[in-house]
Amino acid sequence: MQTTFDRSLPLAIGCDHAGFEYKEAIKKMLTEAGWQVEDKGTYSADSTDYPDYAHPVANMIEEGKATGGILICGSGNGICMTANKHQGIRAALCWLEELASLARQHNNANIICLPARYVSLDLAEKMVNTFLSTAFEGGRHEKRVEKI
Repeated sequence: MQTTFDRSLPLAIGCDHAGFEYKEAIKKMLTEAGWQVEDKGTYSADSTDYPDYAHPVANMIEEGKATGGILICGSGNGICMTANKHQGIRAALCWLEELASLARQHNNANIICLPARYVSLDLAEKMVNTFLSTAFEGGRHEKRVEKI
């Protein structure tokens, strides 16, 4: 079971209209930090449907074409629910930095979902950095994750 993100593969990122501004800022932050980023849309703030972006991000991870993902919508719920319909995806809705850390440490989450309407951009960026830099602990948590 992969415990850290593989920097030789891209991160997949996607959002609906409510997350567009955050997606653009996070994509820039990640690129400047040396990550490869595959942007699955949306590409404007025009109203759109979050499943149209959650599915392509989840598919990239399922197919081994991305090491992990970032999804953003207004509440974070819709995009998270959609991603979790995919086998092998463990998408975690985070609104605190500690949750981003625990999602990795205890749940080996491979997608972080962010609620753009309920967290600041600064906090969203901190959560993404924490998520990407935190390893899965394995051990007692591994058997639990395998049951998912």
